[in-house]
Amino acid sequence: MPVPDLFRDGLARGWKTHNGSRLDSDLTLEADVAIVGSGAGGGTTAEILSAAGFKVLLIEEGPLKTSSDFKMQEAEAYPSLYQEGIGRMSKDGAITILQGRAVGGTTLVNWTSSFRTPEPTLEHWAKEHNVKGHGVAEMAPWFEKMEQRLGVAPWVIPPNPNNDVIRSGCEKLGLHWKVIPRNVRGCWNLGYCGMGCPTNAKQSMLVTTIPATLDKGGELLYLARAERLLLDGDKVSGIECLGLDERCVAPTGRKITVKAKHYVLAGGGINSPALLLRSQAPDPHQRVGKRTFLHVVNFSAGLFEQVINPFYGAPQSIYSDHFQWDDGATGRMSYKLEVPPLQPALTSTLLGRFGVDNALRMEQLPHTNVILALMRDGFHPDSAEGTVELRDDGSPVLDYRMTDYTWDGVRRAFHTMAEIQFAAGAKAVMPLHNDAGYVKSLGEAKQVIDGLSLELYRTRLGSAHVMGGCAMGEDAKLAVTDSLGRHHQLQNLSIHDGSLFPTSIGANPQLSVYGLTAQLASALAERLKS
Repeated sequence: MPVPDLFRDGLARGWKTHNGSRLDSDLTLEADVAIVGSGAGGGTTAEILSAAGFKVLLIEEGPLKTSSDFKMQEAEAYPSLYQEGIGRMSKDGAITILQGRAVGGTTLVNWTSSFRTPEPTLEHWAKEHNVKGHGVAEMAPWFEKMEQRLGVAPWVIPPNPNNDVIRSGCEKLGLHWKVIPRNVRGCWNLGYCGMGCPTNAKQSMLVTTIPATLDKGGELLYLARAERLLLDGDKVSGIECLGLDERCVAPTGRKITVKAKHYVLAGGGINSPALLLRSQAPDPHQRVGKRTFLHVVNFSAGLFEQVINPFYGAPQSIYSDHFQWDDGATGRMSYKLEVPPLQPALTSTLLGRFGVDNALRMEQLPHTNVILALMRDGFHPDSAEGTVELRDDGSPVLDYRMTDYTWDGVRRAFHTMAEIQFAAGAKAVMPLHNDAGYVKSLGEAKQVIDGLSLELYRTRLGSAHVMGGCAMGEDAKLAVTDSLGRHHQLQNLSIHDGSLFPTSIGANPQLSVYGLTAQLASALAERLKS
């Protein structure tokens, strides 16, 4: 039986949408609140404000793709659903950055892991970054609200063999592990979450908050890039958007001017700071785009006798935080352990080498497990951190500077991942680094890892989590917004996305964005009513 396409049904019922690639003249749109970005922050904000009776306009740079378009094919999904056609990288080209770019944002393509912001992170923000009103007790009801809204619960089906490597290895070594909560309802356990969910089981913004907004008379503008905010003194008077072609590559020459009473930026880390920079928004203390964090990730591959088939089943269902807070919030670099799903195109890049070497590694894919380690950057002054800059054409790029402190975490994570893989029964393990191959014992692995020259380009690095760049905090000299997401200099501008985080959070960030923006949007609705 075919899965009903919620969006097609809604459009047939009269939902109001505007396709920026098909305009035959310039357009002006008006709303009570204009929201830039349709991911976790934008979608959550839109639903709450439209439910409160405000006319909302969602603006999305990417295309509108729905369950009927999701064919579980990498060659189709990556160019159409990811920033820069999955080619977004750090300024030096050393770190691949996976971010969504379509209606639903990254919630459309993420791997569904849903964690509350860890308690030590919230405490650190209050103590070190003058953030108020987001303590554990204050955030708990908002996390609970969004968990119920989006079906977040620990995954009850046994983990696929790729995830089970963490469970099995940690148990043998006496390390802590746990089941990951996922935002799904009626999940088919396909494993292709990164290509858009063809069954509408993933409770992304595409199937939850955006339909709810459109049902309430909200509007959606897509294939339109918010180019700049129009400023009038200490207020935003409009947004100038450029219509983009169907491939979301080149402007069509059509302009869309958006007028609203209040404006919300929810383009995420990198894109929200970039819009402020392009707009030359007031930034007296040069805070915009600073302190942008990645949870930079390194990887370890293990070969097993048994079949792993790491491309099937819930992508992430087991994690270990054993090393996440083992030296306190501000001690040595620490990390969270998870696995990535391994579809062929992504994996061939990850496993490296060329020609016959790469082909042989890919031939072993059904027997391959990969573990990843997320570095918790931003808590220690020596941690790696990034700055969002603009290229000559106005497009954003993240200059992310690695440090010895962070490389130390990368090396320790290589050791940990190898130990877990061997404990789980791997017959060979390989740290993903240009100078490493598979080794057959833990002793050999330790020797290889200690001898690796950890540097850019030689070490395989990536990230799917961009945080910071528009930090919140009560001190306007150190932060872009206050703790309620209100821009310190512009009266009618709020920011509701992960760019508000003063550090990384030490967990997959989507639920942190949901909970925080639900709280901020509810407060905004009250202010706008009065």
